[in-house]
Amino acid sequence: MSIYLLFVIPPALLAMYAQATLKTRYAKACREPASITGAAAARAVLDSAGLQHIKIERIAGVLSDHYDPRSKVLRLSENSYNGRNLAAIGVAAHEAGHAIQDATKYKLMVVRQMAVPLASFGGNSAMILIMIGAALNMMGLALLGVAGFGAVALFQIINLPVEYDASARAKKQLAQLGFVTPQQAPTVKKMLSAAALTYVAGTLSAIMQFLYFALTILGNSRRD
Repeated sequence: MSIYLLFVIPPALLAMYAQATLKTRYAKACREPASITGAAAARAVLDSAGLQHIKIERIAGVLSDHYDPRSKVLRLSENSYNGRNLAAIGVAAHEAGHAIQDATKYKLMVVRQMAVPLASFGGNSAMILIMIGAALNMMGLALLGVAGFGAVALFQIINLPVEYDASARAKKQLAQLGFVTPQQAPTVKKMLSAAALTYVAGTLSAIMQFLYFALTILGNSRRD
C-alpha cells in the first residue's frame, strides 16, 4: 500500500494545485469585462476559419464546455455562452480552436479521436479485468487490464498537445479579431494555462496508474 501511495500522491497533489489555480484564475477572468459574449466570440472565431456550419449550443454546468467532432457542435456552459467577460471568451475561443483542429485534420486531433474507443474501454474495464484476473489467477486477463490502463495513459499523452494547441489558437484568434487587448491578454493566458495544467495532472495520474499496475502484475508473474 505504501508503494501505491508513491504512485498516487504526486499526481493527486498536482491535480489539487491545478484545480485551485484554475478556480482562482477563472474567477478573476470572470470579473474582467469583455466587449462581446463568449458565444459571439466563438462564432467570430469559427466564421473567420470558414466554419459557418458549426453550430453553437448552450448547455448546463460550469466549465462543461466542449466541442463534439461527431455532430460538429460546439457546446458552451452558461457563463461561456452568455457571459461578457474574459473567462467566457477565452473558454469559448479554446473550444472553437478544437473545431478548427477538426476541420483542418490536425494530426493529433485525428489520432485522439481514433484512440477514444480504446481509452473508453480501458477506463471502464481495466480495474475489473485486473481484479478478476488476480482472483482467478488468470495472468492474461490481468495483463489485458494493464493494457487498458495503458490505453488511457496513451490517450492522455496524445490529448495534452491537442489542448495546448487549442489554447494557442484561441489566444491568437482573440488578439487578431480585436476581442482582447494587450493589457487583457495576460489574464486570458493565465486562465488557459491553468486549464492546461489540469490536463497535465490527468496525464501524470494515468501514467503513474499504468506504471503501478504494470510493475505489480509483471512482478507477481515473475515470482510465480
